[in-house]
Amino acid sequence: MRTRVYAVVKAFADAGLKFPRRLRTGPNKGELTWGILQHHRVLQILHNPRYAGAFFYGRHSHRRGPGGKTATRVLPRDQWTVLITDAHPGYLTWAEFEANQARIAELAAAHGTDRKASPPREGTALLQGVVSCGKCGRRMTVRYQHYKGTSKPIYLCQYEGIRNAHPICQTMVGDQIDAAVGELLLSTLTPLTLEVALRVSDELAGRVEEADQLRAACVERARYRADLARRRYLAVDPVNRLVADTLEADWNASLRELAEATEEYERAKNTAIGPLSPETRARITALAADFPRLWNDPATPMRERKRMIRLLVTDVTLTKTDHISVGVVLHGGQSHRLTLPRPLTGWELRQTDPAVIAALDELLEEHTDGQSAAILNERGLPSGMNRPFTRGMIVHLRNAYKLRSHRQRLLDAGMLTVSELARHLGIHFQTVKHWRRDGIITGVLANDKGEYVYPLPGPELVRPVIGRPRRSVLDPEYSATTR
Repeated sequence: MRTRVYAVVKAFADAGLKFPRRLRTGPNKGELTWGILQHHRVLQILHNPRYAGAFFYGRHSHRRGPGGKTATRVLPRDQWTVLITDAHPGYLTWAEFEANQARIAELAAAHGTDRKASPPREGTALLQGVVSCGKCGRRMTVRYQHYKGTSKPIYLCQYEGIRNAHPICQTMVGDQIDAAVGELLLSTLTPLTLEVALRVSDELAGRVEEADQLRAACVERARYRADLARRRYLAVDPVNRLVADTLEADWNASLRELAEATEEYERAKNTAIGPLSPETRARITALAADFPRLWNDPATPMRERKRMIRLLVTDVTLTKTDHISVGVVLHGGQSHRLTLPRPLTGWELRQTDPAVIAALDELLEEHTDGQSAAILNERGLPSGMNRPFTRGMIVHLRNAYKLRSHRQRLLDAGMLTVSELARHLGIHFQTVKHWRRDGIITGVLANDKGEYVYPLPGPELVRPVIGRPRRSVLDPEYSATTR
């Protein structure tokens, strides 16, 4: 609403149009002057019943403060002293004025604590303004998350977080919820549903005439009592002032009752549901086919979809536990309960498949990190980021899932490092490496750094020595000669 008022002011300013106002103070009081249109003046016109042909008095209350300054307050309509509609020609009818006031009140609610009546905007949040928190019952707001050119709505309840610095009550991604509610509406708005609605409408239209007769009889009774009170007042002797005053008060009370009954009758008559014409019934029946087409049309603006949602849905309540519970209340009182899986968080979306982790655990029994990464890529198994595996990724997964490395598995199986084997044999560790390269002893590759581990050698292990008989390397005399 505020934006539209600014648009009117801007349009007048751009066109160079002047707007009249009457001076209320100063030496030229009462004169009409022309000047620029201001924001507060537009608001005054929108809220002034005089432009709708109404006469009123007592719309404001004036109270003088201790410092002598007068404070003015706009009173509710039921506290006005006088209000006579259609007292003179207006720029718009009283019904149009009432509709405008109701619309202004709805738009003003968007700036309060309850954002249910906020106008539909261009964002992708389909349920903007109709979502309530299932924990605290307050209205949820919308925040958008932008990533790689796409926008996702986030519904969050942050009332207490803003006012009292408390943690956010609930927050959840809204695209899945919006899609589920849209599918619910598409499945609910069927030709069978509309046929039932039309039958109910026919039944209500059949009762309109009966209700109209009852209200008309009430008006006739009020008119009879008013006429009877008038005749009694006119028949009294003017000398009996006390009796005359009493009968005059009764006549005034009867006139007020007649006015109220007549006004109620006219209001009900204007808002009564009449029988539907064949053309209207055909259009309503065609809505079952037009609504899905219009809803799924990519050219339909998001703002229009939100308006359709508000015509069909009264409230949507969200509750997040290990799943998301969506309570949808349609106009007319029909309610639906949807249960949706909880959306995965960022780290869950990047989490590697448990089957891949199991395969990695099996590969590490006989392969290093780099070899395991190559085998996983050959099998076409994806990582959590859908990227090819690397040795660094395997190291990260081992640490994250507490998997033993290939080296640790070999050591747990009883194999020895080069230093341990050298101490056991009483030789230099470089000798162990030379023997492995010469094929005298067997080593197993433990990691991608070229480190080997060795099984404990048996007594049959020997080394050929030039000019000497073959001796076991475990022979103490042989070991002493080679030191």
